[in-house]
Amino acid sequence: MANTPQAKKRIRRNNNRAEINGARKSRIRGFVKKVETACTEGDKKAAAEALKVAQPEIAKGVAKGVLHKNTAARKMSRLSKRIAAL
Repeated sequence: MANTPQAKKRIRRNNNRAEINGARKSRIRGFVKKVETACTEGDKKAAAEALKVAQPEIAKGVAKGVLHKNTAARKMSRLSKRIAAL
């Protein structure tokens, strides 16, 4: 267990950041899911619109350090490829 005040503070900070980052990841997953559901329904226009909304959210996740840059690039690439295939 943490003994020093700084270690206790880091534990509090890490818990707060984990909560915030978890919410961000969940939000990103929601946007990605909207694109995927539109793709499975075969609605190209809705999928493209959903991707337009999802891309800045994914980029924001990279900027905030929630997602790795290559992970985000891979997700966006796969989603756009899926939309193009419709």
